[in-house]
Amino acid sequence: MSARQPNLLFVYADQHRADVMGCAGNDIVVTPHLDRLATEGVRFDQTWTESPICQPARASLLTGRYPNNHGVLGNFAGDCQPEWDTFPRHLQQAGYTTASIGKTHFSAWPMAAEPGTPAPTDEWIGSFGFDHVVEEFDKYVHLFDVETPYMQFLREHGALEPYQEIVQANFRGGDRHWNGVTSPLPQELDLTCFLADEAQQWLDRRPDDVPWFLQLSFVQPHVPLMGDPVWADHYAKAAIERTARSEPTATTDEWATHLNGLRNHSHSELLTDEFVLAGARQYYAMVSLIDQRIGDLLAQLEKKGQLDNTWIVYSADHGEMLGDHGLMAKMNFYRSSVRVPLIVRPPGGTTGRVETKPVQAFDVAATLLDAGTATALDGAPSRSLVTLVTGGEGTARHHAVSMIRLLPKLPTWQAITDGQWRATFNADTGELSELFDLVADPDEVTNRASDPSAGDESVRLRGLLASTLDPA
Repeated sequence: MSARQPNLLFVYADQHRADVMGCAGNDIVVTPHLDRLATEGVRFDQTWTESPICQPARASLLTGRYPNNHGVLGNFAGDCQPEWDTFPRHLQQAGYTTASIGKTHFSAWPMAAEPGTPAPTDEWIGSFGFDHVVEEFDKYVHLFDVETPYMQFLREHGALEPYQEIVQANFRGGDRHWNGVTSPLPQELDLTCFLADEAQQWLDRRPDDVPWFLQLSFVQPHVPLMGDPVWADHYAKAAIERTARSEPTATTDEWATHLNGLRNHSHSELLTDEFVLAGARQYYAMVSLIDQRIGDLLAQLEKKGQLDNTWIVYSADHGEMLGDHGLMAKMNFYRSSVRVPLIVRPPGGTTGRVETKPVQAFDVAATLLDAGTATALDGAPSRSLVTLVTGGEGTARHHAVSMIRLLPKLPTWQAITDGQWRATFNADTGELSELFDLVADPDEVTNRASDPSAGDESVRLRGLLASTLDPA
């Protein structure tokens, strides 16, 4: 292995909001290992997902492209295509052995599939550029007539039935969807631990003379809000403050329809402070278990003498509202939904700092390719953060973009921020739906979309959005 081909570890969480880390100023959550990565790397404080929902965000990461370019704008919008230009395939071509362990969500299955449609195969997922695949989707799938590696693991340990019972009791979409509950399984049988164990076993099998890329995609802290017993006990009496309490306001009829859909999905009528607190405690428990297992990975790399030759990146596909603005989940452009954690630690570490300019989550793709001296994605807008991390003159972004279309017949919503202002537009009509001054109004309380004095800002942001998504 040449000195210019370090190993690459990318840890990718599902639904981890950016402010639930100690290094982000949260003094309740326990994340010492993420905090360590931040002190030895760069934490990008204003990282926007390309879409505040799973599949389009993951398709953007895979390709380094915005959803309007790759065409997956929602979880029901079809599958990713193996013929796409993908960053893992470029790493393979550069000599890397590659692995995907955990959730990819490259397919709309099972949400847009006919009952009985088989799950994507490991071979199909591998065709995007992975030599080794251990695929999990989310916990709700473990109630389906399929067999995933984790289900087989639980069956072997006699633990599948009690696990399925609690997932069924808090199934997606029902009025118990957002309940905070403690897992009946011991910590070592938790899905996060299963995936981390699979990753560590794969790393133990790596020869010293071949560079590797590992994408470890945890399924948590995605709902159900169910922490393991150890960390759930730790947070059982934690006083987690509920933030950003203002209810969203509608400025157009179509935006009002979108907000009503979010409220219905969130069961907003149930979101008392007590109810939200119970869920937040379990959410924090899931984050801390992820952090705990990251610590195990760091210790393993240190023991193998590989930590000083490994780039480490931590991020997530989107955030989680946790009751902010009377909402749960994501699917909007409030900071709790659209901002994601992003920490980049180079081999051997660097002087820790925080980058406050906006970046895109899909910049991870170009960063990993640059770090691995692989060829860039052809024409993709993803930008490498390597020079920003190593102290060179990096090309910082001045704004970031996100978008979503929940269903094919619904509007496409596009949002943009320059770090001070945030605007949301109906891409089909051009109407402005949201405008917030994030400096004067960090909790996004006052929607200034109808404020004539802010009209110049909306015009400017509309122009920036158009030039970003259609640079020609």
